[in-house]
Amino acid sequence: MRTSRRIFLRTAAAGAAVPFLGPRVLDALERRIEPFGGLSTSQAVGQDALWAEIRRVFPVPAEYINLENGYSSPQPAPTFEALQKYQATINGGLSFYMRRKWADDRIAVKKALAELAGVPPEEIVITRNTTESLGTVIHGLTYAPGDEAVMCDQDYGSMLQQFRQEARRHGVKCVEISIPLAPRDDQEMVDTYAKAITPRTKVILLSHMVNITGHILPVRKIADMAHARGVAVIVDAAHSFAHVNFTIPQLDGDYFGASLHKWLCTPLGAGILHLKKARIPTLWPLLGDTSVEDGDIRKLERTGTQPSWTPLAIADAIRFHNMIGPRRKEARLRYLQQYWTDKVRGLPKVYLNTPTGDRACAIANVGVTGMKPKDLADALFDKFKIYTVAIDTVAVKGVRVTPHLYTTTAELDALVKAMTEIARGA
Repeated sequence: MRTSRRIFLRTAAAGAAVPFLGPRVLDALERRIEPFGGLSTSQAVGQDALWAEIRRVFPVPAEYINLENGYSSPQPAPTFEALQKYQATINGGLSFYMRRKWADDRIAVKKALAELAGVPPEEIVITRNTTESLGTVIHGLTYAPGDEAVMCDQDYGSMLQQFRQEARRHGVKCVEISIPLAPRDDQEMVDTYAKAITPRTKVILLSHMVNITGHILPVRKIADMAHARGVAVIVDAAHSFAHVNFTIPQLDGDYFGASLHKWLCTPLGAGILHLKKARIPTLWPLLGDTSVEDGDIRKLERTGTQPSWTPLAIADAIRFHNMIGPRRKEARLRYLQQYWTDKVRGLPKVYLNTPTGDRACAIANVGVTGMKPKDLADALFDKFKIYTVAIDTVAVKGVRVTPHLYTTTAELDALVKAMTEIARGA
């Protein structure tokens, strides 16, 4: 019996030096999913009974079907209850904890997060979100007038806006390119970015997973091309970290940022910033700190007083993530996306802005010909109580649909039925 549990939990996280409430709740969940412990990843993805047990620890809204988990994921019960305990405990001795204990606990959490990310703790910073992480990089680089930064029209708006500010402030030229929604192969993507590089290109921004379509870019291949031309690479992994199974070194970006409150399911306000060690000395902090050496990443951690309970809960979120298993989690999320997209693909008037196969995972974008994205999102919610988000940009028009581990195939059947009816009446 214990052996089957070990098979299912073979990727269990290393413990951190902070108190946990989570193990009690996790133990109960582990017992319930014990009968599924011997299943392979391919066998587990379609076992609705298994995922129904996992659904039980998520707060599922009763009044609508939530298919907009891309903004932020709900916390499972073990993480949420741990957060509440941290808040109560720390609040009882706030100043004492912050001055005497917080530094050591933060180090322990960084170690757990670094292990998950596959990098040394000395190369990461715990931030509040991807915008803060990559903003630290975008505004911390040293530019010369005429330096160029390459990005695409499907990158996250906040990153584009931050680069545009650098254009106004330091004369950086923003080169915004268009990328295909469904490329023929990886080489087409590499070539698309390669054509935008000039001798003045300083840095490329790459979305590992495009937030509005779910498109997974071949970041490593593009990074190899850029590095061969002396160009640094910033990786926006807001939607891919703890969603698809990878470690940071596999992408080989020079700078990496992600939000942990998305697919790692931490409380709101947790993110990660990673810098290659060689890049640390030349990056300026957003808030000045001369108390540590230029090559010490802690210079980027000075952000003033923050609620410490949120970073503490990162360790609990990691334990839950590893209990599910990164490969199994990715496979289930891709299964859910393909479950509904395969059913609507080819329906009259319905189009998809998301590529097939391994080029996408949970996130997909769908539209109806002749219908504005907002109207489609409103129709899904008002008539069918299905919550999505409208995406209406020059490059992409549709609604983003993002199921989660707690999403059922019955809920996705409801989405397919709704899309069929809407398209028929459009």
